[in-house]
Amino acid sequence: MEEKTTGELLCERVMKKSKSVYDTADEKTLCEINAFASEYMSFNDASKTEREAVTFAVEAAKAAGYTEFDRKKKYGAGDKIYEINRNSSIILAHIGKKDLEEGINLTAAHIDCPRIDLKQNPVYENSGLCYFKTHYYGGIKKYQWTAMPLSLHGVIVRKDGEKVTVKIGEDAGDPLFTITDLLPHLARNQMTKTLAEAFTGEDLNVLVGSVPFKDDKASEKVKLNILSILFEKYGITEEDFVSAELAMVPAQKCCDIGFDRALIGGYGHDDRSNSFAALRALLDIKETPEKTAVVILTDKEEIGSTGNTGLQAAYFENFIKSICRAHGKDEVICFKNSKCLSADVAVCLDPNFPDVVEAANCGKLHYGGVMAKYTGARGKSDTSDASAETVAYFRRIFDENNVSWQTGELGKTDMGGGGTVAQYLAHLDIDVVDFGVGVLSMHAPFEVISKADLYMTYKAFEAFYKN
Repeated sequence: MEEKTTGELLCERVMKKSKSVYDTADEKTLCEINAFASEYMSFNDASKTEREAVTFAVEAAKAAGYTEFDRKKKYGAGDKIYEINRNSSIILAHIGKKDLEEGINLTAAHIDCPRIDLKQNPVYENSGLCYFKTHYYGGIKKYQWTAMPLSLHGVIVRKDGEKVTVKIGEDAGDPLFTITDLLPHLARNQMTKTLAEAFTGEDLNVLVGSVPFKDDKASEKVKLNILSILFEKYGITEEDFVSAELAMVPAQKCCDIGFDRALIGGYGHDDRSNSFAALRALLDIKETPEKTAVVILTDKEEIGSTGNTGLQAAYFENFIKSICRAHGKDEVICFKNSKCLSADVAVCLDPNFPDVVEAANCGKLHYGGVMAKYTGARGKSDTSDASAETVAYFRRIFDENNVSWQTGELGKTDMGGGGTVAQYLAHLDIDVVDFGVGVLSMHAPFEVISKADLYMTYKAFEAFYKN
């Protein structure tokens, strides 16, 4: 056998080596990847809104022995608790053996996704058709949401406080809804516009009915017929839409993509892929962890983490304060010594659009979860920019536990950018870095992720909790 040259030996020692998960995975790992993907797909199909994701998390937590947090109680090592915040976000914690002042191990993901919300007075009739007026939520390309099947999800709270849950378009036999588009034969003027101009927010009107109510003396008979159907099915009137949270989301369920079935297509991978991985990693802890392990599944990230269910609010800080004070511990010291993985998706290299990324610093499908030292835009605005020590800490954990991972950033320096919840946790004096699944077609109604990357992200969270 020919001896390796000095250059070859040096390359092996000092140059970075990257391999696809599928280049190294054994049969056992491949089976685990596919089984985990199937579980995730079921979760995603059942959790198309943040309220539905919270409901799923609570049911899974209870099955794993978690109980609802009581601020008057003092919890000890091994206790498993959760707290719901206004039905739209949730914190889960497995109390560890070590003193809380030694810090907690935290993952934070968001369960809200871009969608089409209904306005407070949504129902109107025009030219014999009935529509819902909408207001889009999060950063979307509006044209992507036209000419596709949509389902209706959400809650309506009547004036007397009674809550009505709505989910139409997910079960076999349910009606679906759509935002119509212009036929190409008559779209010459439309197609001369930019993508941003071709559809405005006020154009995203959802078609919901077309049959008139049988009464010659009634006005707006199609609208009346739709309101009659809603009253008969849900007992609601037009006024009840004022106190409702209703959203149109893609009716498509998750599915395998490609002949080799290695990818998952579906709505809301940003950020339910990381939400599920983080939740499962916590619930799968069998023994009492050394440090208290915590998951936040939060709301409002797609619009800036605002409001009292987003991570700019005080609900997480108050949760940790309550636990620390029950033990006579200083939450300031707890935060100072804590570590966090901000579990959010990353950009993956798309060969169809290579010009927006810098290939050496962009994630690739099947190469594991993506660690982003910083996000933000242009000059790193609106990012926490993790310290070298924090990145090294997680490098060691992942490598020691055979987790496939890679680094990436959100596109070329001056191309655009975006943020995550990392900066809001950093504000609490927690060491934090972004880590999560890479995505193609991010924020589209139908996104694509790698089953291998999803599984390795779960393994990364699992390794972190065991550390």
